[in-house]
Amino acid sequence: MATTATTFDEAVAASKPAGARRGRFNLGRFLAWSVLVLIMLVTLFPFYWMLRTAFSNGAYLATEPSNLLPVESTWGAFERVLGFASTADAQAQGGSGAVVNIGLSLLNSVIVSTFIAAGQVFFGALAAYAFARLRWPGRDAVFFLFLTALMVPPIFTQLPNFLLIRDLGLLNTYAGIILPFFFMTPFAIFFLRQFFLGIPHEVEEAARLDGASAARRFFGVILPMASGPLTTLAILQYVQAWGEYFWPLLVGSDQSVRVLTVALGIFRSQTPQGTPDWAGLMAATLLAALPIIVLFAIFSRKVVNSIGFSGIK
Repeated sequence: MATTATTFDEAVAASKPAGARRGRFNLGRFLAWSVLVLIMLVTLFPFYWMLRTAFSNGAYLATEPSNLLPVESTWGAFERVLGFASTADAQAQGGSGAVVNIGLSLLNSVIVSTFIAAGQVFFGALAAYAFARLRWPGRDAVFFLFLTALMVPPIFTQLPNFLLIRDLGLLNTYAGIILPFFFMTPFAIFFLRQFFLGIPHEVEEAARLDGASAARRFFGVILPMASGPLTTLAILQYVQAWGEYFWPLLVGSDQSVRVLTVALGIFRSQTPQGTPDWAGLMAATLLAALPIIVLFAIFSRKVVNSIGFSGIK
């Protein structure tokens, strides 16, 4: 009897309109969304604070440190970072009088990041294809050795790389900054290998029967099918190269090859008035981060889809 009543209640509930069922208050869902919104606000607040500081007058920042709105709102920080303000005007707004050569630094960052991303994609794809589609003695052992390199902290390789670049005479050159990151990395190989393993062997076998060599199968069949993961890897490596600081500072501190991250660090240290130009620093940081934010916003869906398809969880 109880079973019949339960079945009747379920049938009645199922017969109700979908809107009525959704209208019922769900405490668990409400709490989950509340936590998600809170996490989102906590995550985005530093970006808002950067904007608030960038549009503030540096001379008055210390007077209202807890104000959530820009203090004496002005574009002065952007003007002095871009070199449009005189030294007197910059110092009057709390600036140090220092200028970031943001045009040259931006060009240097674009050059370095582009070459690193291109090298990572090309050589990583070659290595991943060899590990995923070709059969040769010791393949799995060598791949395992590559994966163990993921556990080596990058700081351990900085000194040997620096000594090598110094001995080659490549200090303060684009090549010196790019070369240690130009060739394949364990992450790039693993990422692309997971995708190559998912390509049906029948596709490549058909090309083999048509007389295509391994190189022709790679460039004519595999690479066109892997355009999504290749684009994703290029974006990820570009973003990582854009944010590199320690290595470019170590081997490329000269202004002719100085990237944005190093230029911002030097701008931060130039404090003739005793305190950093926080408004100018936040304005320069915003300008430096804007291209990457736009790039990632455009391709974010492709990145997420490719990572899921490649089996990285």
